[in-house]
Amino acid sequence: MIGSTRSVRVFAYGAPADMRKGFDGLYGLVKDHLKADPLSGDCYLFVAANRKRAKVLLWDGTGLCLYAKRLEKGRFAHLWGDPPIELTMAELQLFLEGSALVGKVRVSPAALCLKCLTKATEIATIPRATAGADPRR
Repeated sequence: MIGSTRSVRVFAYGAPADMRKGFDGLYGLVKDHLKADPLSGDCYLFVAANRKRAKVLLWDGTGLCLYAKRLEKGRFAHLWGDPPIELTMAELQLFLEGSALVGKVRVSPAALCLKCLTKATEIATIPRATAGADPRR
């Protein structure tokens, strides 16, 4: 698994990619077609036309990393479309394991937002307990 201690976004390239491309070719696809910065720290997923091979391009802070995987049985999920699909790291891991659900069913929960959980105009506060005080009184 591609490891990171920070929140990383994953973008699936919206068309079949030429798996002969290396660092520079995939860097160009991200810049020209996705209109994104390959050095942002986000992951970019590319899949071959036959969906047997996939590559992930990632800037780790010191250089570009290129991860490649070839499935011996089955095919990767179909993620092509416009706009590109954004995945979570958990969904990327499932995709690379060959899960057919990725891209069809949301397998990761949406990010929580405090405003979304409370009324939009007021923020809920939790009263603080005083040391030695009995909260039941």
